[in-house]
Amino acid sequence: MTDKIVKSDSEWQAQLSDLAFKVLRKHGTERAFTHDNFPKAPGTYLCAGCGAPLFDAGTKFDCGTGWPSFYAHLEGETVGESQDNSWFMRRTEVHCNRCDGHLGHVFPDGPAPTGLRYCINGVALQFEPEE
Repeated sequence: MTDKIVKSDSEWQAQLSDLAFKVLRKHGTERAFTHDNFPKAPGTYLCAGCGAPLFDAGTKFDCGTGWPSFYAHLEGETVGESQDNSWFMRRTEVHCNRCDGHLGHVFPDGPAPTGLRYCINGVALQFEPEE
């Protein structure tokens, strides 16, 4: 992975939409079914904050929650995890290791082969089609 990206809140605000800033930098969540138009083509989902590759489109599945879901992230250390105890729940938050942008959460109720469901805010992702 390339070097860590560190910016001030004002630099992030100048780069991101209001919603992307709220989600990526302030650990917010977009409304369900806000981003249901992601392509069903081969490609890679990148961090909308820094462009780091996070998920292969082949691991995306429709879990019916209204947020993009994946059963695995790309190999390597692009996606990190931390404990999230907000909202009177114990969850595992996932974030971009390159820019520390909040992506969403991972749950142990996904499909084979991993049994995981990475429930990701659509505004935190951008799609790069395979060439």
